[in-house]
Amino acid sequence: MSPGKFITLEGVDGAGKSTHLGFVADWLRARGREVVVTREPGGTPLGETLRELLLHQHMAPDTELLLMFAARQEHLAGLILPALARGAWVVSDRFTDASYAYQCGGRGIGAGRIAALEAWVQRGFGPDLTLLFDVPPEVAEARRSAARSADRFEREADSFFSRVRNAYLERARAEPARIRVLDARRSIAELQAEIAGLLGELA
Repeated sequence: MSPGKFITLEGVDGAGKSTHLGFVADWLRARGREVVVTREPGGTPLGETLRELLLHQHMAPDTELLLMFAARQEHLAGLILPALARGAWVVSDRFTDASYAYQCGGRGIGAGRIAALEAWVQRGFGPDLTLLFDVPPEVAEARRSAARSADRFEREADSFFSRVRNAYLERARAEPARIRVLDARRSIAELQAEIAGLLGELA
């Protein structure tokens, strides 16, 4: 049995990526794939516990980064790698690109420190395809304001999210074959048509 593929969805809070998570999974299942849907931080019992701390407990930026990678290590060992090994496709709401966007771009932690953790935890492993949902800061802010009660990240200033967005786009420019930028201002139907095309290339 051939290994499965790993697909991640990324974007600033308010970009709308979570809206399309189910579409990606359903598209793959309709073509006979076993699909595991997960999220970061989270995905395992320990990861979900760490998620609650990360989203709601004040902490230093370095602590935040280390907990993110602790949750990621558990996620890889407990869910992602076993699922891929049995031939399932894994679809995750965020992965390591988010650490470069939020902890490096947003918090200002050096990219080299994040890269060192990435190398240690992932050992060269990464997504086969990343869908980056991109919107201007004012659109994302309006969507966040209309959403549920905000967590610790969602309460950050607009300048924080501008840095996060810029970091995401810089990652996309560096890895255009893997990270596909989607203009998330468009209608759901338009976006999902483009997503289907990208999934077809991978499948």
